[in-house]
Amino acid sequence: MTAPALDLPPPFRLVSLREVGDAMAHATEIAAVEGAGTLVHVGRFDLAEFAIVLEPDEPLWQARRAIYAGSAALADALAVHAPPERPIAFDWPDTIRVDGGLVGGVRLEWPIGADENEPPPWLVFGAMIRTVALGEEEPGLRPLSSALEDEGFDSLDSGRLVESFARHLMSAIDVWHEKGFGEIEKNYLARLVPESGVRRSIDENGDLLVQRMTAKEPVRHSLVSALSRVSWLDPETGAPRK
Repeated sequence: MTAPALDLPPPFRLVSLREVGDAMAHATEIAAVEGAGTLVHVGRFDLAEFAIVLEPDEPLWQARRAIYAGSAALADALAVHAPPERPIAFDWPDTIRVDGGLVGGVRLEWPIGADENEPPPWLVFGAMIRTVALGEEEPGLRPLSSALEDEGFDSLDSGRLVESFARHLMSAIDVWHEKGFGEIEKNYLARLVPESGVRRSIDENGDLLVQRMTAKEPVRHSLVSALSRVSWLDPETGAPRK
């Protein structure tokens, strides 16, 4: 059974896959033909899985910062539906937690061999959020992971989350264009797990800079290197780690 049609704002165009589909792989495969705004959604009960094709105007070395806009939009969408006292937080650069429990994360792909100094033909931002924990385990047996249902998101299904994300992403892109990336940066960094004695910022190329009060120079964490390994994804199950 395919996923029901979603109520998406323009310019999004929905592509629905069956439960066995892979949103990220499919979006990457069709990105060059279908173009910006194509949103691939997999109709699953236990996961909100989707991917969106983007066509940035910036050169690739800067355009990868789209992962922060997408992450912030997804966190904002979750926060709208979150019960009180359920903080939404990031582990840089790709993991999403609700009240400390890993619920999923995001990914970013671009064409192999694309020129770093030219706008890429496409980017694909993908996400996967565990909505329901399947299996016989009781909530709390895996304190480092969680699912939206366990965190009190009783009325938020996959389709509604994707619809909410799409609207928040449009807002994030508008803010980026009108006010610059600094607004996206503030939104994203505000959700990083706090660390005392440091100041964090995002460089023009997307790298995370961590400045300790006792150090003269910040420590640079490469975004490209970090994205080469999807830290939140269990390769055996194809779902968020438990």
